[in-house]
Amino acid sequence: MTTSFGRRLSDALAAKGHLCVGIDPHRNLLDAWGLEPTAEGVRTFGLTVIDALADVVAVCKPQSAFFEEYGAWGIAALEDVLAHAKDAGLLTILDVKRGDIGSTMAGYARAYLGDGPLAADAITLSPYLGLGSLDPAFEMAREKDRGAFVLALTSNPQGPEVQHASTAHGSVAGDIIAGVDRRNREAGEKDHLGSFGLVIGATIGNALDTLDIDLGGITTPILAPGLGAQGADTQQVRRVFGPACRNVIASTSRAVLSAGPEVKSLRQSALHANDSLVDLFA
Repeated sequence: MTTSFGRRLSDALAAKGHLCVGIDPHRNLLDAWGLEPTAEGVRTFGLTVIDALADVVAVCKPQSAFFEEYGAWGIAALEDVLAHAKDAGLLTILDVKRGDIGSTMAGYARAYLGDGPLAADAITLSPYLGLGSLDPAFEMAREKDRGAFVLALTSNPQGPEVQHASTAHGSVAGDIIAGVDRRNREAGEKDHLGSFGLVIGATIGNALDTLDIDLGGITTPILAPGLGAQGADTQQVRRVFGPACRNVIASTSRAVLSAGPEVKSLRQSALHANDSLVDLFA
């Protein structure tokens, strides 16, 4: 690759809108689609989503856990889904939430950001062994023109125990946000979104204000889960992110996937969700 992930992401969002659709083949969706809870079932599920959405959304987000549970054949199915998305020109954020130290983190980086069959355009990372522990992933992403999204403020009830904790500079979440933004600036990505992003839930309410975190002026893309079935609408996205709305990739899963398995229905559902976001990013 010769174009950074941040540039490819910015171009895709401009061309197709700011919607990201999760590929989450959990058991009840497989059942609703008439698919068996097997590696072949999740493979069919993932390929169908890509066939339906590749030309109408910018990004898809396969959830690795729903493939890993089927062992080696499930991993092979995930490889097929990632390859199919690449062939279709659809950017992938692989939701693996990896986080470790030293040579182990470097191994994860090679697996998901290197040249192997599990490599995605970007992955999600957990920084709670320290943001610096993720440096092997940042370095591999820079080398291979890929990206990484770091958990910062999540909407699960347990998140604030760690993310809202005080530090010398403010809060754990604030330090993570500042550290990721600094890495984008050091990479010199100025006229488009950076290659390193944040995961900030669309349903976190006023947490950014409470923690005195200002997202104004950052070049960092923000993956914002929670649109649709989890309760967030466009007005809530605007309230949470304010002037940083232009950086948001609004992520949804069930709100679109429940329309399956027919390709036409999935496509129409995604187009409707994407259209609902237009005013946020105009």
